[in-house]
Amino acid sequence: MADLKCAVENCTYNKQCLCCKGDIMVGGKHACDCEGTCCDSFVQKREGQDSFKSSLSHPCKTISIDCEAVKCIYNSNYKCHADHVDIKGCGACDCRETACATFREK
Repeated sequence: MADLKCAVENCTYNKQCLCCKGDIMVGGKHACDCEGTCCDSFVQKREGQDSFKSSLSHPCKTISIDCEAVKCIYNSNYKCHADHVDIKGCGACDCRETACATFREK
């Protein structure tokens, strides 16, 4: 489990830069840098609707991260093993506008 900080403030799962989803998926099967990755779990907040929260009523600082970015040094068997993960994408409207800033190519 990684210590997660999420800067994607308009994601429905984001609360105080933490995640309420419980686990996330980082996409980027062919990524060679962080810009080739994304948070596949991103869901944009909708105006006038309450944020969707999973079974977690409070955001978690540590989270399980599944990861398709096999060229990342932190990826082992499609799981992220970094101690700390930063997800970026301030103002994102789509998961492709997010990225795993922690990605480091092997």
